Order: sequence, then C-alpha cells, then structure tokens
Amino acid sequence: MINVAQKRRNRLLDGSRLQEVRCAAKAVRKKKGCYIQKENPMPCTTILVGKKASHDGSTIIARNDDGAFEAKRLLTHPAREKAATYKTVISHLTVELPGGALRYTDCPNVTKTNGVWPACGINEANVAMTATETITSNARVVGADPYVRYQEKKGRGTKEVPGGIGEEDLVTLVLPYIRSAREGVLRTGALLEQYGTYEPNGMAFADADEIWWLETIGGHHWIARRVPEDRVVVMPNQFGLDHFDFGDAYGEKKENLCSEDLREFVEKYHLALDTGAEFNPRLAFGSHSDADHIYNTPRAWFMARYFLPRTYQWDGENAHFAPESNDIPWSFVPERKVTVEDVRYLLGSYYQGTPYNPYDKNAPCKGKYRTIGVPNSDVCGILQIRGDLPEAIRGVEWLSMGGSGFTACFPVYANVTEFPKYLSGTTDTVSTDHMYWHSRLIAALTDAQFGSSLILDERYQNAVMNRGQQLLYEYDEKIRQGAPAEILQEANRRIAEMVKEESDKALAQILKNASEHMKIRYHRGDN
Repeated sequence: MINVAQKRRNRLLDGSRLQEVRCAAKAVRKKKGCYIQKENPMPCTTILVGKKASHDGSTIIARNDDGAFEAKRLLTHPAREKAATYKTVISHLTVELPGGALRYTDCPNVTKTNGVWPACGINEANVAMTATETITSNARVVGADPYVRYQEKKGRGTKEVPGGIGEEDLVTLVLPYIRSAREGVLRTGALLEQYGTYEPNGMAFADADEIWWLETIGGHHWIARRVPEDRVVVMPNQFGLDHFDFGDAYGEKKENLCSEDLREFVEKYHLALDTGAEFNPRLAFGSHSDADHIYNTPRAWFMARYFLPRTYQWDGENAHFAPESNDIPWSFVPERKVTVEDVRYLLGSYYQGTPYNPYDKNAPCKGKYRTIGVPNSDVCGILQIRGDLPEAIRGVEWLSMGGSGFTACFPVYANVTEFPKYLSGTTDTVSTDHMYWHSRLIAALTDAQFGSSLILDERYQNAVMNRGQQLLYEYDEKIRQGAPAEILQEANRRIAEMVKEESDKALAQILKNASEHMKIRYHRGDN
C-alpha cells in the first residue's frame, strides 16, 4: 500500500507540467473577481544572501521545508572513516559512499517510513547545504531526458529496477563529503549523472565565501551558478536561473557549472527559446503555466518587493512586476543590507500589506495566491556561515519548527557533537517536551484565533529571537577570548532552555485566549 507521502512524490515523476498542475492549488470558488484557493502541499521557498549583501558579511542560505506535517528533529552525525552503503526508500537504490565522512547536522523526519528527508545542515568544515526546492520543468526537457523511476517487479520474468536519487537522499549523500560550496555542486552533479533523479529539484551550498545554486534538468542533467556576493536570490517552486554563461562553464568555470553535455543537449533538442544572444535557462528548462501564476511567481514577487521597495513599482496598472509576471529576476542587489530577521520574516509571510492576505477580512483578493508561510512547513532552516569569526563558531543554524509564520526562530551552534533533547528527541507523540510539537501547537492555536492571538505570538517570536541573539553574542565572545569549543554544548543547552521557557509561556497565553473564544462560551457570571 502506498502512503500519502509516497503518492505525492510519485505525482512529481510525471514528465510534463501535469505534476505542477496536480500539486498546485485548485480554484474552488470565485469571490470579488478573485479565485480563492485550496492549499495542497508542494515544497518549498528558498532565499539566498551573498556575503556582501548581508549585514555582517556572512553567507546565508535559507529554506522552508514544506511537506506533509512530518515531525522533525535536529541531529548531529559523527565523522566516519570507513566506506559505507546507503539505501534509498523511495527509489530502492543502493549508493556506495566513500570513507572520510565529516561530522554534519541535519533535520530528518522522526519516522523513516518515507526516507530520511534531512532538509538542511552544516558540516564540520563549515559548509552548509539545503535540499531541496522542488522546481518545475517541461515536456520538451523531460521527454528528452526522462526521470529515472523506480519500477517494481511485476511477476515472473521481470526484475525490480531502482530509480534515481531525490530530495529524500541528497543531504545525506553530499554534505558529509564536501569542504566547499563548489565541491557540493560537483559531487551532486556527479551523483545525478551516475544515478539520475526521479524529480526536478534545486539546492543551495554555502561556505564562508561562496554560495552556489544547482538545479536539475530532466533525469541526468544539471546546471549551477555562483550567487554574486552582493546579491539576494528568491526561489519559489519554479525553475529559477534566468542567465547562464556556457563560455565560462566550459572554460574557467568561475561562476557557472553544468553537466558536460548540457550545451549539446540544448542544441540537439532545440530547447533554447531566446530571440537574442543571451541564453535564459528558465525559458529553456522551466515553465510558465497557469498553476505557476497561482502557486509560484506571487511568492517571488512578494520577496523581491520586500527587498526592492523603491527600485521598482510593484503594484497597480503601471507595475514593473506583478504577482503573475514571468520575468521576476532570479537575483538582485537589495536596497539595504539583509539580516536573519528579514529572511525569517519573509519565510513566514502571508502577503501582509497586500490585497492577497488571507487573514485580512477586507482584502479584496485574500487567499488568491499560495502564501510563503504555510501550516505544512515542517522546518525552516536559515544557515549562516560567518566568515569573520573563529572556525568553531562560524556555522549557526537558525531554526523554526513545525508550522507557518507563527513559530519562533532560534539559533544553535553547528559545531557540536550532540544537541539538547528538546530539539533532538522528537517522537511521534505530541509533547511540549519537544520543540517541534511545542511550536506546532502554538502555530495552530494562533491561526485559529488570529485576530486576538497575533500580538501574543509576535511577542513570543520577538522574545526568542532577541534572547537567542543575546546568547550568541555572549558565547561568540567567550570563544574569541579562548574558551574551548566544547563550551558550545553549554550554549545550545541554554538556548534550548530559553526557547522552552518562552514556548511554555506563549502556549499558556495563546491557549487561554483560544479557550476564551470557543463558540459555546457564555457570559452570565455564574462561574
């Protein structure tokens, strides 16, 4: 019997835009001239920030891991000297792993029924990876290079045929074996060429100096660009790259990398749609469907609008870019330096200040577009590599677990051998002993009584972010003064205790508020 998550993955194996239509929101009714949408989960939303675009010179790669309400936990895996094997769950593929694996962190599913799904992490070489952003393709591409699908044995005389690799596997297969962002691209590319993939995905890698973005093309091809240091990238679930230099990719390889035969692949199947000399990968390999205009491009519009409020006009008849524009830039120079708080705000956003806010009773087009913050977001990982600090404290993960824009974001140091049980010990049983469930309870109750609970939730989010930053400053300084790296275990313990304290307080307040607004409550003073 195939479970719900497996069915969702199988839908993405279709070689045409059908998988996007199925996963995209369906219009269910028309109101005030705007289609109201019913949400279906298709992950995720990504933001990348180059070191000259961030306020402190750090590189930042961040993503909402939107799934099927899978409980998550934060783990660290020890270094491993010997070679090993890895067996995928979805595609039944065995992959040989080399020795010399580095220690690394990840945020896997609690249950492994559908695979590991590690989401994101940082290794001991201070290299970060987030994988993956489910993207789009088109029939021309996938017809020429089909996805590598798992084929079951169907009786006598037939054999089981393994499929390729996918989001379930990529962090596990790549992050322990790389010492730079560029190496992450090259190892991932080699795995794609060897084993293929059964789905379209984008992923990011970061070290102290560079960020690279890779997107898969069909079953075996791939393309990657280095993010310019002064730029920000915004990515919804759609093929993103809008520029690529084949001359560099086949020459010095400074800013562009790709599978060895990509140019020949494009020429053979007439994939380029440009009318000028510039090659636009988005036109060649991506999509611009009706589903994209409801599910994807509005998210890019809202994020770019936030970073460039004065550079372009975003609203009205004379807007340079609208929510359904096909040409919203993949990267741009922001009008000011970007902070972790900016990134977290956007990854929890729901079109605040626009006609599309689903919580605004007076918004004329509320619910028309898929929001960035969604209830089925299992973990938001903001990975920060701070190149101007000692290596022991360069890698910091800002995490938000279990919900939408109503969850708190807290930091942890990545260079540790274990995490506090509040973060790592999540089980399938709902319990406030674990951050994932604590957070999901707060988010669900806030959503249910948005008007009266929002202020309580905002105070909670601010308290956790403020106190978390204070603890980072405190332990950063201790490491600068020569304290041993082992003290970071203490730092993470104190951070986890702080988060639990604030979460207990917020849950009590928000639960009380929700209870007071239950529909069967009466006010006769006879208590």
